[in-house]
Amino acid sequence: MKNILITGALGQLGSEIALALRAIYSNQNVVLVDIRNDINKQLIIDGPFYISDCRDREKIIQIVKKHNIDTIIHLAAILSARGEMDPPHAWDININGLTTILEIAKEFNCSLFTPSSIGAFGSSTPKDNTPQVTIQRPSSIYGITKVAGELLCDYYYNKYNVDTRGVRFPGLISYLTPPGGGTTDYAIEIFYEALRNKRYVCPIQADTYMDMLYISDAVQAVIDLMNADPNKLKHRNAYNITAMSFSPRMIANEIKKHIPEFEIVYEIDPVKQRIADSWPNKLDDSEAREQWGYNPVYDLEKMVYDMLDKISRRLCCA
Repeated sequence: MKNILITGALGQLGSEIALALRAIYSNQNVVLVDIRNDINKQLIIDGPFYISDCRDREKIIQIVKKHNIDTIIHLAAILSARGEMDPPHAWDININGLTTILEIAKEFNCSLFTPSSIGAFGSSTPKDNTPQVTIQRPSSIYGITKVAGELLCDYYYNKYNVDTRGVRFPGLISYLTPPGGGTTDYAIEIFYEALRNKRYVCPIQADTYMDMLYISDAVQAVIDLMNADPNKLKHRNAYNITAMSFSPRMIANEIKKHIPEFEIVYEIDPVKQRIADSWPNKLDDSEAREQWGYNPVYDLEKMVYDMLDKISRRLCCA
């Protein structure tokens, strides 16, 4: 990676990846694209930024040419819970946007990272130690687009030799940017409510397990995969990765160790609960560990401590 373009760059994951890559490759060599410019103002000021839809082929091509882009990190997408509100729009953004970026990567010989998700699995997938290769029959439009995206990336690699790479992210936990409409958003919201109000109304049932990953481990996974020896990548796209599997009750109990008066109550969102119930409890990420050295740092205890520390600092300064 030398000159990098990030689509969806001001979102939860994009913001963190942009900061990390600009620290490594310099501000001017990491170009950001998003459809909005009203968040993360410092990222916009610090380096090249463009407002563009990821489906706008001509605009993206202009940016790729101008900055001599060799790597695209394509993060623009509609997430799980929001996707259920408008399935045709989710398909349009997630699939037609990806196809546009794949075509550009093919034309300009760019490496391409595209994230898949735990949402690519369904209720018929093995729940525990979910294998790298297994049945995928998701019930959400988001999951359907992720399975299709995995196959598209495989197709462009096999047919056109596009250097496509990707991981299946579990729920991502971060503090820099608000979550973007995913089923696992509760695991971020709970920290803000614990610090502000000492109480959180959770939309997911108390004992529903889902895989999670702290944002710093997610960012490092992207960097490590894109820098990995291509000859060692057996799957290339959609590697299972995870770090911790927990339920709302478990994270609430961990928060109570730091905020004893905190309480959690439950008002279940049926859409989010249905999606959560269809996902695995725990992924098997041994292929990622063996093939490109995936090795997360944060478990539940370390993540909760760091999130409470970081968010309390932000709230004090707000």
